[in-house]
Amino acid sequence: MAITAAMVKELRQSTGAGMMDCKNALQENDGDIDAAIDWLRKKGLSKAAKKSSRVAAEGLVAVSVDGNEAAIIEINSETDFVARNDQFQHLVRDVASNALKSDGSVASILASTSGVSGKSVETTLTDAVAKIGENMNLRRAAKLSVSQGVVASYVHNSVAPNLGKIGVLVGMESAGDVEKITALGKQIAMHIAASNPLALGPDELDPTVVERERNVLIDQAKASGKPDNVVEKMVEGRIRKFYEEVTLLKQTFVIDPDVTVEGALERLSKEIGSAVKISAFIFFKVGDGIEKEESDFAAEVAAAVKG
Repeated sequence: MAITAAMVKELRQSTGAGMMDCKNALQENDGDIDAAIDWLRKKGLSKAAKKSSRVAAEGLVAVSVDGNEAAIIEINSETDFVARNDQFQHLVRDVASNALKSDGSVASILASTSGVSGKSVETTLTDAVAKIGENMNLRRAAKLSVSQGVVASYVHNSVAPNLGKIGVLVGMESAGDVEKITALGKQIAMHIAASNPLALGPDELDPTVVERERNVLIDQAKASGKPDNVVEKMVEGRIRKFYEEVTLLKQTFVIDPDVTVEGALERLSKEIGSAVKISAFIFFKVGDGIEKEESDFAAEVAAAVKG
């Protein structure tokens, strides 16, 4: 497979490895970016744990919360100018409200009646495209509820109440003091926005992700020349460290680094005399995983001047 400059650039941005190392990694792995990342890590040339996503789409994430139930949506636009538009923000907030009343699926939200226009959300979005002059779409949505307790929320880089670039919902299951549970839930939601864990706990991690990490760690440990029994212990220790880095319950709590998130839950449980558990969490970041073609603005201006 032909290795292009764009592929080398992408790998270099993801890993921080040198240009020639990235080219060699791609050649050794037939252009497979993920395999090349692992190859670089095994050679000790990169510390990247995973391929970083290039966030390119604009728009807003919105949350709508009602006690033990909440919804979160993402509506994309072409530019950040639209995200700062009052009309667009009003529309996004209205769609989030509809999401809370629906089953949480994009299809059901689009079919629901908009409070802005009295038409369906789908038609309202189409009309907004024509009026605002920029393409936009409801990309994704989700709902979260608890049987008892609260669903806490947090919006980062907010442009208005419950509207921003990152949105988090956390299901806090407990029969205890609602005010204290809500306060901790908000802090945990802030923690999630900062650390973006891959899963709630080790058992919820994708087995393929764990296996991939284990294989890289095995190769790294073997390179040390240690005997197999020592290599096995090294790998198990590093896997535990991996869990501490990527699973919410095992992560060091950003708000209080003296405890893990799991420890903070146990501490509150003792304080209020009722078990407090996280049932699930949802993390949305605007444009996460969407790639947009990068343009050379200076070149565009030069071309426009030339006519």
